[in-house]
Amino acid sequence: MGDIVVGTCGYGRYRPPDGWKQRYESKLQAFSHVFPAVELNRTFYKLPMTRTARRWRREAADDFVFTVKAWQALTHPTSSPTWRKRRDGLSERQQETFGYLRPNDAVVDAWQMTRKRAGALDAPVCVLQTPGSFDCTDKHEENMRELLGGIERGGIQLAWEPRGDWKRHPERVQSICDDLDLIHVVDIMRREPVSSHTTAYVRLHGFNEDEYDYNYDYSSSELEALAGRMCELAGEHERVYCMFNNVQMYDNARQLMEML
Repeated sequence: MGDIVVGTCGYGRYRPPDGWKQRYESKLQAFSHVFPAVELNRTFYKLPMTRTARRWRREAADDFVFTVKAWQALTHPTSSPTWRKRRDGLSERQQETFGYLRPNDAVVDAWQMTRKRAGALDAPVCVLQTPGSFDCTDKHEENMRELLGGIERGGIQLAWEPRGDWKRHPERVQSICDDLDLIHVVDIMRREPVSSHTTAYVRLHGFNEDEYDYNYDYSSSELEALAGRMCELAGEHERVYCMFNNVQMYDNARQLMEML
């Protein structure tokens, strides 16, 4: 059986128990003594200073695991609403060339900056979440293969969460993942991972009609079913990451940990 690592996508809304400020240096430190892992999503919007990332690593428990969500400069063009006012500090060249995993100097630089922060955190995995507009086309696949096939990863595993119409083309997703040594990120309660990677990575959003409507609280029976699926994945992989990304993620993660 492989390891099962349960965590949440971010910790900013976590509410530590009363008295935590007398016991811990920061909310992150308090979080790291309850949960074994976090996927840092603030790195998607704005990369922290490298020294800040090193400080986070020092503050967290020794066995705590950080994974990082890649800076959106790799995946999202600056026309995306996720950039909002964050476009202000970008050069004209960056505004024109960021996103969609395009194999250009600006995106390669964005990866190198992301990799440096991930290294400072000792993060084993970096998640590439492509937007729905990054649809299943020959051009987008060419971009992925050229960029991800050429960058220096520095020992970091890359995990890809495709959105949009890629979900209707699992054979193509499998080919890309296996050729580029990518982890296929899925919501295991909705679909199966298709990559043959030794690591599995699950991101859970809930069961609302809109898959990315995160206003969801998993029931006990749903979490029991999830625990069973985690054990099945652990029987097939060396490590399984299970990251909750829903409104009730802290409670749901604790419940799952107890069940496991």
